[in-house]
Amino acid sequence: MTDISVATVNYQVDKRAWLLSPHGTDPGTTPSITLDVSAFTAATHYPNGYFLSGMPLGKITATGLYGPYSVTDEVQTITVGGSGLTSFTLTYSGQTTTSLDDQATAAEVQAALEALSNIAVGDVTVTGSAGGVWTVTFGGTLADTNVAAITSTPTGGTGSVTIATTTAGGTEGTGGLEVCAGLLFAAVKVPSLTDTTKDVGGSLHVHGFVKLSKLPFTLDANGQTDLKLIHFVA
Repeated sequence: MTDISVATVNYQVDKRAWLLSPHGTDPGTTPSITLDVSAFTAATHYPNGYFLSGMPLGKITATGLYGPYSVTDEVQTITVGGSGLTSFTLTYSGQTTTSLDDQATAAEVQAALEALSNIAVGDVTVTGSAGGVWTVTFGGTLADTNVAAITSTPTGGTGSVTIATTTAGGTEGTGGLEVCAGLLFAAVKVPSLTDTTKDVGGSLHVHGFVKLSKLPFTLDANGQTDLKLIHFVA
């Protein structure tokens, strides 16, 4: 019988051994890049006149310039109509909620969806007024995914419940922006909030480490989280 040796490595929270440099920010590890201002949306990407550090970027194939890496979470709306509606249920991928009152709050709709076996707590966020319209945004384990459409069964009169997909999940950028090339290393001032034709310089953070104590998430009883770690390689 052949002996097989197994090596076990314990990775510390702040382990830096895999970095190209001691801190991942030394010269040579943050390549200079040029941002294409016209590829960004002012209200979304630089509302205060700056591209903020940590923004994920993609490289535009046609020009070699950098723009916003793009992938979307799915958004669906639930709207009640007709007359005499008293209650309704929602069904997602074969699983059906308990009965919801026609004047249910957003929190009640969210709780009903999260009670399904195929939707975990944190996978949906529901907003809106009591009685709708409710907006369901998918996240958590369903983030960046083209999820199934919710359906509904109404009860009472001629009442109806209409579900519409307003943002398809998993929709990515094109022309190179669908591939994340790294993160913007330092904040960059936009030349002009009204002139989107200019290109500006920046730097790309392609190596780094994650400090768990600084991240905005909580661990479950088993010390697990749905945090996704990405190792960028230049």
